[in-house]
Amino acid sequence: MDLNQLQQQIGDQSDKLPPVDKWNPSFCGDIDMRIKHDGTWWYMGTPIGRKALVRLFSTVIKKEDDTYFLVTPVEKVGIQVEDVPFIVTQWQQTDDGIAFTTLTEDTFLVSENHPVKLMQDQTTGAELPYVNVRRNLWARLHQNVFYQLANIGIPQELDGQQQLVIKSRNYAFSLGHL
Repeated sequence: MDLNQLQQQIGDQSDKLPPVDKWNPSFCGDIDMRIKHDGTWWYMGTPIGRKALVRLFSTVIKKEDDTYFLVTPVEKVGIQVEDVPFIVTQWQQTDDGIAFTTLTEDTFLVSENHPVKLMQDQTTGAELPYVNVRRNLWARLHQNVFYQLANIGIPQELDGQQQLVIKSRNYAFSLGHL
């Protein structure tokens, strides 16, 4: 994908997201939906195989405190998330920086608006890089993406500690402590 196609995709995508942060419907209860640690979505103990349906659900997810919900203008239902709702499965170096794409096809440039932070994995307890996708919703870097980025990382002191740093145009982030 060239830079123009990537910029078009990012622009189209942000225009099409529903304004879930403005919706505050009544809570209707929990449903048996779970986002597994590997990023797969399950309903009633069965994986959801339709990518379009998972993409739709991923656009109406909302996090309040430490609880995740699927929301519409008139309903809010609780769901379970084992770690975070998104997994970064692809990356691309562009003239504008590094673009990440999630399993649910969200694409964005790493930046102050989409920062990368080292956080604790809720399942394994390991300190790993996560990126803010939107509205306090985070993605963990897939292991393949992590190792690919580690190949271009530079050992550098950051926040008083030796870390493996990725520089992306006007933004730098850590993949972890050395």
